[in-house]
Amino acid sequence: MNTSLLSGLNPPQLQAVTLPLQSALILAGAGSGKTRVLTTRIAYLISTGAVSPHALLAVTFTNKAAKEMVTRLSAMLPINTRGMWIGTFHGLCNRLLRAHFREANLPQTFQILDSGDQLSAIKRVMKALNVDDEKFPPREIQNFISGSKEQGLRAHEVEAYDPYTRRKVEVFAEYDAQCQREGVVDFSELLLRCYELLSRNAAIREHYQERFKHILVDEFQDTNPLQYQWLKLLAGKHNALFAVGDDDQSIYAFRGANVGNMKDLLRDFNVEAVIKLEQNYRSHGNILDAANALISNNSNRLGKNLWTAEQGGEKLRVYEAPTDVEEANYIVSEIKQLQSEGLKLTEIALLYRSNAQSRVLEHALVSAGLSYRVYGGLRFFERQEIKHALAYLRLMENTDDDNALLRIINFPTRGIGARSIEQLQEAARINNTTLWDAAARAGGKVSNFVGLIEALRQATKDLPLPEIIDHVLAHSGLIAHYESEKTSPSKRREAEERLENLNELVTAATLFVHENEDDSLTSFLTHASLEAGEHQAGDQDDALHLMTVHAAKGLEFNAVFITGLEQGLFPHQNSQNVNGGLDEERRLMYVAITRARRRLYLTFAQSRMLHGKVNYGMASSFLRELPEELVHWLSPRQVARNPFTAFGYSAPSSAVAAPVQRTVSGTGWRIGQRVMHQKFGEGMVTGVEGSGPDARVQVNFKHAGSKWLSLEYAKLEAL
Repeated sequence: MNTSLLSGLNPPQLQAVTLPLQSALILAGAGSGKTRVLTTRIAYLISTGAVSPHALLAVTFTNKAAKEMVTRLSAMLPINTRGMWIGTFHGLCNRLLRAHFREANLPQTFQILDSGDQLSAIKRVMKALNVDDEKFPPREIQNFISGSKEQGLRAHEVEAYDPYTRRKVEVFAEYDAQCQREGVVDFSELLLRCYELLSRNAAIREHYQERFKHILVDEFQDTNPLQYQWLKLLAGKHNALFAVGDDDQSIYAFRGANVGNMKDLLRDFNVEAVIKLEQNYRSHGNILDAANALISNNSNRLGKNLWTAEQGGEKLRVYEAPTDVEEANYIVSEIKQLQSEGLKLTEIALLYRSNAQSRVLEHALVSAGLSYRVYGGLRFFERQEIKHALAYLRLMENTDDDNALLRIINFPTRGIGARSIEQLQEAARINNTTLWDAAARAGGKVSNFVGLIEALRQATKDLPLPEIIDHVLAHSGLIAHYESEKTSPSKRREAEERLENLNELVTAATLFVHENEDDSLTSFLTHASLEAGEHQAGDQDDALHLMTVHAAKGLEFNAVFITGLEQGLFPHQNSQNVNGGLDEERRLMYVAITRARRRLYLTFAQSRMLHGKVNYGMASSFLRELPEELVHWLSPRQVARNPFTAFGYSAPSSAVAAPVQRTVSGTGWRIGQRVMHQKFGEGMVTGVEGSGPDARVQVNFKHAGSKWLSLEYAKLEAL
């Protein structure tokens, strides 16, 4: 064996790499070198003769991770990595099905449908079954079929308690039959068909169980139930499953990931070797201590505590802004300061919980002339749903805009097919007119579309800009379309984000009105085009990284801003309605914190404009879970107020303000002021009305909701 393979490994890493043939769970904390451990484990097994390169199986979640593993192995050992069984779940299942196509009841040349091809196939089935595509949107059917397969269910196994679900099951069954006739499979089918092949064919199953004595899995916390069952089949009773993962970084429940698979592994495989990789090679000590303190509030953890040989470093910097716009402006000023200290833009990341939050940040960056790149996503004005909404507005403003018409004539679906659009284009060409003129002379569903646009123009002609956009979103069918997509578990999160973005478009219009003398729809559309067109940096440019926390997993930066830390935003309000939702949000915050190497900023706003209206919020509950000694407040604080009082910490008696005295001449309260009520607890003033004995305030209480209180009897105390 090449002894240099093991050089530089810390004791837990060395223990994991050199384990004998046994199942193990490697709890690999953020920045603890898990990829190195996994790759070195493979190299160790090969170099010691425990296994040949072609007799082990390594599963990753992305092709990029699989390629990186193969590249590292090639550098470690003089072996030919071609043909090694290293790949994604889908890639490895495809390989197995190609080798056993007859037993899997597939043609040798079976083809794989991508998402677009699958949707087209479903539309053909729906047309053949005479299924109303308005009552049953094809994408909803697509999500239903894929979601069922990912749970390991065929059409006849899906429980259908109502006529609506039974109709979807009918489409599911006919779609599967059509795919079988045509010799094609979709992505979800790859794993399900492979699982069925192994479970039903003992000879094939035993062959691979005999071959793959060592099965290694990366990011095990992200496996769904079917993927785990597939792994169990391959492992059998005697093979070793070497799983590397981190339950504290399980953040993909919306994709079907089941963090419970980790505890199931311990039980199902009688795992005795649980090795914790806790030494972090990325971040300073204060950052890790904050992450540890936060995640300790989660229940049912397998348990680990990150540490580093680095010094404590800087405290976490917390900034409370009066508004979301001022939050963005503060971030811009800090970025410029970081630049002056020699930090490159590419070493800085701005993280947010929801994509819709990027718009106000993008606007501030554009105004400051700072280059940025939206990682794993699109700039705000380039997102699909925003471009759809803008297309409606463009067509209302200028009916000669053929591109806008083509984008929305059948979105949301209104039964205008490709043939009808071709006929429309041909008529416009022959008569040398715009598509709108041709559509105005058409009948049927095209005529209904023309009527819709005319109705939108008429209804909004005298409305202010934000109300125009609000009306169009509601009456074009866009909101209803994305609301319907929320019914699918696999599409719910994406649909919610698209709806949040559409709401943010109303906010963008509201701010545009405040900032510009010309607040016409034409000017706003011009503004949107300009912001969409120029500012995304190229791949090689020095540019800031903007991304959601989900997209940031696996990345690291010298300086990180976690923005929008308000209750209902992060943690997201939807987490309150899902069992274990708050725990997952806390894991997401843990991931965000551990992206930072040297400096971490946490920012939030007292007020944030949502759907064109100012909303007053409470600071995120996660802030109170950070130890006070690790946090440095940068924003100016109110006189006689301990900064932690607002988040539930005990304040020194000298810092507690006396009850405010009511006066006839004024209320003595201001909007945004935090208060305490004897019965309802902590809250924030969101409205003030009247004066003298009749004065009253509206308070948004943390645990009791919004209430109007008479100042004469309220017994409020200022915080």
